[in-house]
Amino acid sequence: MPDPKLTVDGEVENPTQFSYDDLAALDPAAQVSDVSKWGLQRGGDAVRLTALLERVRPKPGVKYLTLHAAADDFHASVPLEPIRERGLLVYRLVGGPLPLSAGGPFRFFIRDFAACHTDEVDECANVKFVNHIELSAQRGPDNRPSDDEAHEALHRGEEGAGSR
Repeated sequence: MPDPKLTVDGEVENPTQFSYDDLAALDPAAQVSDVSKWGLQRGGDAVRLTALLERVRPKPGVKYLTLHAAADDFHASVPLEPIRERGLLVYRLVGGPLPLSAGGPFRFFIRDFAACHTDEVDECANVKFVNHIELSAQRGPDNRPSDDEAHEALHRGEEGAGSR
């Protein structure tokens, strides 16, 4: 299997593709060991969203971050500011790349998402199978469930409901 890449682009000065090795080589201050301490059951190691943003340099006026997961055609677009310091990209589990069975190759996780105090940031903004992060001035594609029944179906993994 080829080395998966995470594309971070949109309204940025330096669009970048990150491999597992690129993420592992980021500054130690960007690395977070064992995200299970914040409630992600499967755990894993992550890099801080702020480190990715420093690398791609969002342009003035960027207000949204859209997560794309091509594996299950899931998209979530959330305001950037409430998650800037809370966002983590999980990329490693037990010293190797995050497997698909754990939501890999990359999984976006927002520490204490409820503390963001916005309806646009919810549990479904913790996206598995991420392959693309897009930054923009306007809200991007978002197919998160819009009601409680659809939300429950999504988490049960029902047909046509995605697989968060």
